[in-house]
Amino acid sequence: MTLYADLGMAPWSVLQVGLTKYTPLTFGQVSQVVGLAVLILGWLLGFPPGFGTVMNMYFVGYFMDLIMAWGLIPRSGSLPVQLALLMGGIMVLGAASFMYMNPRLGAGPRDGLMMGLVQRLGRPVYQVRGVIEVTVLVLGYLLGGPVGVGTLITAFTTGYAVQLAFRLGGYDKDAKHMDLYGLVRYLRGSEP
Repeated sequence: MTLYADLGMAPWSVLQVGLTKYTPLTFGQVSQVVGLAVLILGWLLGFPPGFGTVMNMYFVGYFMDLIMAWGLIPRSGSLPVQLALLMGGIMVLGAASFMYMNPRLGAGPRDGLMMGLVQRLGRPVYQVRGVIEVTVLVLGYLLGGPVGVGTLITAFTTGYAVQLAFRLGGYDKDAKHMDLYGLVRYLRGSEP
């Protein structure tokens, strides 16, 4: 939705488009590779990957390519529709972050990095996510990714959308997620 609002891509998309200029990979495949790199960084910060982390890393990129190929999101030159798509995309991102993280089977790579930094730094979600989004935006811009007013809006509001969804849903930012090792132990009948 934020991509097809045509007001400027989300910061991670700016980075991914910038990287597609230097690789033969599709937008979704670059998302998967970036997800793997961020997964490793989040793991090093103390947020080990879980089943949800790996599924998020793979399927977000996979579905990005499908949605783009199938044309599922409408494009419009109408500013009100563009703004609705942009704001809707930001709100969906916040709600989706809560919904897939609430079972505590692992946060996606980007959210794992965010939660690892939130727990390590003791800062609110909106601040940590905001700094991550701006950092990624600058990297993407330097790689030649497209930036617009929607990019800036997304960079500065995504953290608030995620924090709002967490607050409304009662998500405990300090809750532990079951990592892959815990899942294997659980499936074997041991305590996670």
